[in-house]
Amino acid sequence: MRYIVSDVGAAVDFYTERLGFEVEFNPGPGFAILKRDDLRLLVNSADGPGGAAQAMPDGRRPEPGGWNRIQLVVEGLAAAVESLREEGTVFRNEIVTGRGGKQILIEDPSGNPIELFEPPAD
Repeated sequence: MRYIVSDVGAAVDFYTERLGFEVEFNPGPGFAILKRDDLRLLVNSADGPGGAAQAMPDGRRPEPGGWNRIQLVVEGLAAAVESLREEGTVFRNEIVTGRGGKQILIEDPSGNPIELFEPPAD
């Protein structure tokens, strides 16, 4: 999974300090590879020299944000939300409960969405 971010350092801090990711590779200010369990997350600067930030043939440029997202399974969603709120995390909504479980959307420092998901109790 790859996210385009405004500030790779801020993204690394956010994902490692708040969401339990580890740094796998961080060669410079414009790129890092993070991991959590089996998820490998590449974060690229929106204005860096790498291929991920290059303009498309029609001129559009990659940018942060949107609605496609990674989903992280958490136990105790309400407690996780409370802790993240205390740390200043940006939320797009409140906890939503559906047939598949509970979820909420947070944003990384560049506005990329992350879904925190708690499956229903057995």
